[in-house]
Amino acid sequence: MNRSFHKSQTLRFYDCSAVEVKSKFGAEFRRFSLDRQKPGKFEDFYKLVVHTHHISNTEVTIGYADVHGDLLPINNDDNFCKAVSSANPLLRVFIQKRGAPSDGARGMQ
Repeated sequence: MNRSFHKSQTLRFYDCSAVEVKSKFGAEFRRFSLDRQKPGKFEDFYKLVVHTHHISNTEVTIGYADVHGDLLPINNDDNFCKAVSSANPLLRVFIQKRGAPSDGARGMQ
């Protein structure tokens, strides 16, 4: 796993280059931090998300809420870097089983 991913919530208080991530899968929320300067690759992020939510055997799609509240996909390195760079101060990530209907960015504050 890439060392640029951190599970510590307190990292944001000590390191201004850290991005706090709040991920949602169903009714379950998880928080972890990423290094804004070196966020890593999408594939590593995908593995971290499914591991953190204990859904390693599930095919999922990942999206994030942009500054306007629109739900945008995270499905490659470019989209992942855009999501991390636009996080201010929090990156809200939504995980869905592939083929499941979208409920949008509602329900995550």
